[in-house]
Order: sequence, then structure tokens, then C-alpha cells
Amino acid sequence: MTRFVADVGGTNIRLAQIESGSLRHIKKYRCSDFKTIGAVIAVYFAEFPGVKFTAGCLGVACPVSGDVISMTNNHWQFSVSQLQDELGLKWLGVINDFTAVAHAVTVLSSQQKVQIGQGQAAELENIAVFGPGTGLGVKHLTHTANGWLALDGEGGHVDFAPVDEIDLTIWQFLTNKLGHASAEEVLSGRGLIHIYQAIAKHQGLTAPLKDPAHITEQALDGSCALCEATLTQFCKILGSFAGNLALNLGTRAGVYIGGGIAPRFINFIKQSDFRTRFEAKGRFRDYVAGIPTFIISEPDHGLIGSMAYLNQIYKG
Repeated sequence: MTRFVADVGGTNIRLAQIESGSLRHIKKYRCSDFKTIGAVIAVYFAEFPGVKFTAGCLGVACPVSGDVISMTNNHWQFSVSQLQDELGLKWLGVINDFTAVAHAVTVLSSQQKVQIGQGQAAELENIAVFGPGTGLGVKHLTHTANGWLALDGEGGHVDFAPVDEIDLTIWQFLTNKLGHASAEEVLSGRGLIHIYQAIAKHQGLTAPLKDPAHITEQALDGSCALCEATLTQFCKILGSFAGNLALNLGTRAGVYIGGGIAPRFINFIKQSDFRTRFEAKGRFRDYVAGIPTFIISEPDHGLIGSMAYLNQIYKG
């Protein structure tokens, strides 16, 4: 009797089995190679003919509401109940991919995360999780009598709150370009481009780069002063936003950063003003100073989070 989990994105789906509380037999498939999600899961099951799969949890990169799931960035659409019957499962859970990330932080070891700055996590207190990537995912976690509960919301789309003069330059650039400056428009892949373009315009420089990965690379190797200024400001804004999340729900168990961007330059963040801006909350400086901040360094955190959710919810 074996449980499985999946991390379902727009391009790839990754599946794994749960054995003795750990992930085993992780495999990746391209979504475009299969007409349905059921087809690819069936292929995975077929690779292990001696295994009887009884329950699973899918973390999917799209909104989850009701029985019908429509993927945002690929062609898959499916009914949760029908998929459960098709796969012959006793239980099947489907959660948003960032809900999975949130549940992952409750079980990560010290080797799977990196603390930035001071602070000590208080046991079973509230947690904030956010992740700059293609967009900006945000979740809060609170502990209940039934375990951890992820609180839904659209925190990535709150107003961008400028703190210093460079922030104001970026805010004005975004307001002129988009009509509104949200947190996601600075803390994401395209956010790096926006910061880069805004600083370049303010300094009267050209901004030839169009790929956020190239900006990051040239900032880290020191070959481009504009790129370095961009990444420096990104880290400052990252810290301010993290501090705001800490204040929103009193996240004394910590603020965690996931997503695909921040783990690429952890040492740069450590040496930046990230933590200074996190704590720069006026009369509440001492309040947030005791709250720890972490970057999730574990690449399989999506699968780990789906496993944590499955183990908490399904006791069969």
C-alpha cells in the first residue's frame, strides 16, 4: 500500500513515492507528451508493477476550487473525483502548488533551508511563505487542532510600497508603464527586468538585457554595475516585503522564501541589506528583529510539501 505525490507545472510533472516518510523514485515527464494527467500518472504507476498505489496528492500550478481543475499553462483539465476512480485510489488530494510549498516548510530540516540574519523560530506559531518566480506566490500558515492550515490569498498583488529613493524611481517607472505598481512587478522574473530598466532610465543608461537570468549572472560575476545595482535593490525590496508579511500575521515561527529566483544567489542575499530592510519597521523594529527569515534550499520542496499535506489530511 503506497502513497504518491506529484508536482505539476506548466511544462513538467514530477512524481515520487513515499517510503518510510521520505521521497523515493522521483521521475520527471513533459506535460506536452501526454493528452491527460491521468495518462502520465498511469505511465508512472506502470513502471512499478509490484506496487499498489492507494492514495496521492497533486500540487498543481493553478487555482484549486471545486472538483474540476484547469491548468493555467498547459492543456490539461480534469475532475479530481474521476481521476481518483480512474487510478483506482482510495483518496486523492489536489492542492495549489504554493500551498504545497507552504506545507513543506513545516517539515524541512536545517539542511534544507538557509537562515538569513538573526531570529529564533517559536514553535507552532504562524508562518509566512513567499516565492518570487514567474510571479509572486504568498501564503500564511497557522496551526490548528487539526494541524497546519494554509491561508489563501493574493498577497503578491498588493501595492508595491517604496522605502527609499531608488524604490520611488521604480514605483514611478511602473506606474507610468503599467498604471499600477504591485509587489509582483518587482519581486519576480519580470520584476528584475523592471528594476533594471527603471534604474537605467533614471541614470540615463541603456538597458540591453531582456533575460532576468542574464541580469543575475552579470550581477554575480561583477561584470555589469547596472546589473549589480538591480540585484542589490531587488534584495532590499525582498527584505521589506518579507517584513510586511511578518507583521501581517505575527509570523513568529518565521518567514520563508521559496520560488525559483532567490535560491540562486543566497550568498548575495546574505551580504545585502535584505535583513536590514526586514527589520526597518520603525517602532516595531524590535518586534520583527526576533523573527527568523529563511531561504528554502531544498529543490524538491514542492513534492515534500505535497507529502506533508497528504500525511496530515489522509489517515487511511
